[in-house]
Amino acid sequence: MIISHKYKFIFLKTTKTAGTSIEIALSKFCGSRDIITPLVSEDEEIRKNLGFRDPQNYMSRPWQYSIKDVVRFLQRGHRQQRFHHHMSARDVRELVSRKIWKTYFKFCVERNPWDRLVSLYYWMYRLKPPPTFSDFVRSEFPFRLNQKGFGIYTIDGKIAVDKICRFENLENELEEIRMQLGIPEKLVLPRAKSQFRKDLKGYREYFNVEERARIEEIFSDEINLLGYEF
Repeated sequence: MIISHKYKFIFLKTTKTAGTSIEIALSKFCGSRDIITPLVSEDEEIRKNLGFRDPQNYMSRPWQYSIKDVVRFLQRGHRQQRFHHHMSARDVRELVSRKIWKTYFKFCVERNPWDRLVSLYYWMYRLKPPPTFSDFVRSEFPFRLNQKGFGIYTIDGKIAVDKICRFENLENELEEIRMQLGIPEKLVLPRAKSQFRKDLKGYREYFNVEERARIEEIFSDEINLLGYEF
């Protein structure tokens, strides 16, 4: 998640939608006051090698600590993280000023839910033997994926961002946003987390009729909103 005071935007990060690559690309243009949340170590290594800004300004200040935060710090020495990478629109709205929330350009990325689920399957089981894809579809993970998509960019079921970019047209839509915000160079997305999906057959080949219908039901809001089809 990134909040740029320099270019006045808020990027909300959904899962399995190239969010990490977008964060890395955007961090190149962030200023010293901007909020950049940390990534996992291998992705931070990519950002470091590119020479872009490190995570910054995401920790709570001492006067922002609750009593529980103080106790945790005294017991474990853990500082409180105020902003994190998959924050929901609701959580961000509670932490920024009313003026920032109302005036900054807010955007995210959405993706065909069937394709997105296949991507999650390969990501989750990149280091361990996977269950069958059918078992994965019948598990709780599609619901979790929904919460890290529609649940990120809505508040009480209503759209809370100014722009939902389509993963399927990502380059063009990010270019439109770049020009609107006045970012001086085209965003070049590094290939973060894209190497784990070894089987490149089309997502339609993974689902039987029942599984297709289950995903259609769970992700009905996104499908109706953006017109996704199997």
